[in-house]
Formats: sequence, C-alpha cells, structure tokens
Amino acid sequence: MPHPLRRLALAAAAALALAGHAALAAAPGAPDAALLDAARAAQPAVVQSLKDMVSIESGSANIEGLTRMADYTSRRLQALGAKVERLPMKTSAAPMVKATLTGTGKRKIMLIGHMDTVYPAGILATQPLREDGNRLYGPGIADDKGGLAVILHSLEILKAQGWKDYAQITVLLNPDEEIGSGGSGDTIAALAAQHDVVLSCEPNVAKSVAKSESLLLAAAGTATATMQVKGRASHAGAAPELGRNALLELAYQMQQTRDVASTVPGAQMNWTQARTTGPLNQIPESASAVGDVRVTAPGAAQKLQAALQEKVASGHLIPDTQTSVAMEQGRPAYVADARSKQLAARAQQIYAELDNRSLILIPGTGGGTDAGYAGQSGKAVVLESFGLSGFGYHARDEYVELDSIVPRLYLMTRLLQEIGKQ
Repeated sequence: MPHPLRRLALAAAAALALAGHAALAAAPGAPDAALLDAARAAQPAVVQSLKDMVSIESGSANIEGLTRMADYTSRRLQALGAKVERLPMKTSAAPMVKATLTGTGKRKIMLIGHMDTVYPAGILATQPLREDGNRLYGPGIADDKGGLAVILHSLEILKAQGWKDYAQITVLLNPDEEIGSGGSGDTIAALAAQHDVVLSCEPNVAKSVAKSESLLLAAAGTATATMQVKGRASHAGAAPELGRNALLELAYQMQQTRDVASTVPGAQMNWTQARTTGPLNQIPESASAVGDVRVTAPGAAQKLQAALQEKVASGHLIPDTQTSVAMEQGRPAYVADARSKQLAARAQQIYAELDNRSLILIPGTGGGTDAGYAGQSGKAVVLESFGLSGFGYHARDEYVELDSIVPRLYLMTRLLQEIGKQ
C-alpha cells in the first residue's frame, strides 16, 4: 500500500483527538472469551507465519518469489477446506490466488490482501528479519504480510470453532498492488460487486506513531501524468543554436506546472521522473516527465490534465517546441460510505471489549488501496486496514508491533461473526 508516512501519522493523530472515544459512548460488552483465548494461543503461530512469509522475497517484479507466496498461501487456504484457484493476469506471469469457503449462512464476505512488496531481490541480506522488544522487523512485514497473517489465522480460529454462519467467504490475494493493481483491479472490482462486505487487510499505523490502533475511512485514487516535449536535434558542439532543446523546455514546464494541482479540488501531483534520449553530443529532440497524481474527488484527474495543458500552452522558454500532457487513470479512490462507517463503529465497540481498548478511525490518507477497486460498484460495504499495526512501509526497518496480533485477530474474528448474524 503506497503510504505517505508523515501524512498518515498526522491523520492518525487527528483521528485520535476527534474520534478516539467514539466507541466508549456506551459501556463496552464483555469479550468473547473463547475467541480471545484462541487469539492469544495463536500469537506464536502468527509470528512464525510472518517469518515464513517475509523469508520469501516477493517484490512486484519477482515472479519466482510471488509464485512461492502463491504456493504458500494456497497450501494454507486449502488446509482450511477452501477451494483454491490461480487466476492469471495479462500484465504479469505472477498469479492471483482466489480461495472460496462455503458456509450455511446468508452473507457473502470477501477478504483482500496482497502478496507483493516494494523491495528488490536480495533485500534480506541487508535487512534481515529481527525482533526487538515489541517490534518484529522485515521487508514487507507490515505491508502486507501482516495482513495476510490476519486473514489466515482468523479463518483458522473460526474453523476450529466450527463457525459457518456465512454463505461464502472469498479470499483474494493479488501480486501487483504495489505497482497499481493494473492486472488485478478489474477482478477485485468484479468479485467485490458479488459480495455483501469486503474487508481489506492493509496495515494500520503503529501505536508508536499514532498512539492507538485504527481503521481507515478514505484513501486517494491514483493517476499518472506524462508530459512530452518535442524539440529539434542538432550537434551539441558544432551547431547547438540550430537545435531546440527539449530537455530545457521540459525543465521549464515542470517548474511552471508544479503547483497547478493546488488549483484543482481533490487533486495532488508531484513530478517524480524525467528522461531524454539521444547521444551526449546532441541537443535533445524529445524529453518527457512522469508525475504521481493522487485524487480524492470524481473527475479530478481529468480536470488536472486540462489545467496542466492550459498552463504549458501559456508560454515557452525554448521557441518552436511543443508540449503535451496525458493522464492515465489508475486505482480509484476509496471513500467509506455510511454503511462502512456504521461497520467501523461496530468494530470500535468490539475493540472496546478488550479493556476499553481504543480503535481510531483515520479520515483519510494520500496513499492508494485496493479498497478503491472493491468499492467501485458501490454494492459492497468496504472497510480498510484490518492488518497488523506497523510502520516504516516501503522504507528501511519496516516493522509490526507484536502486541497488535491478539487484538487484530480478535477484531477480525468477532466482526466476521457479527457480519454473519446480519
């Protein structure tokens, strides 16, 4: 899950101040002793599962590692009695894993998480698994192998208790979340539309940062802006004046447009890559830049594209150059609706059963999430961040907090039972 860490931490702090005591308006009930005991008993096995999964390097481009993750999760889900399928993707040789459990109840529930990480092959040589106090460190351990552990062990606990109060539980694990879910997003959206509730198992921000565990109510959609400049090539040494330097014009237009997104409600953009082609001794004929775009309002990406094109058309540094801007829509925004917020309030009540434990509701983040695809049809109730508490996502020393294992297992199992009763 792409997370701007500082913004997420600030949002969590704000949520703690504004909503941290919402679950305590009424006296909390007593915990389900059987579920709580099972969650506590499962903690050592969860730690081992985390170690097993983190030991499989599974960056988004690591097909071998992603296939091993698919093998690992498939075996675990088959052991739960699930029908497991491998769903191919047009964009990658790595498979999606879809598992289906059939029960005796009425509700159809979907659990989603992702098997890929942002880390390159060989990362464990410099960032090995290690435990330090309440923290277990490892590449991808929070984002999202902690979420996968919550799914696997919650279902194990409920199976052991004989719970089947659901019509169907679908588990969908994709291998391309960290690169935008271009190959899996349509599948996530289509399957989610066939379910009543979707719980997404991205991590929630660590208590060492936010002071309380949480769920997420909104996340930005993504898009990619591409700026292309066409100039004229010439010899850089003998006749540079005959050329029209596309690279210089690109640099100028990037400066001109860097704050344009601030004029478009619900849009944010940062130019993050730039390149040109041709030999060193040639005035470049073409140059391009790519921008990371985040959107939180319908139509914001298209409005931003129009605003960028208008800005680049308003003036040039290098005469006789042409600049264009294209926008490619990516992951849709996730925004919890009234039904999702009602489910989040029930989750707060469940957390309060654990000695009045606080569960904050983070209003939003600039990071993207597959919950956006899950909520695209508007049919399912979608709620995000049921994974373990952690921090350092996409960075050095990513970790989970070990004392979040029991409450997150308790939350998932209790909430699934509550959904089954509806």
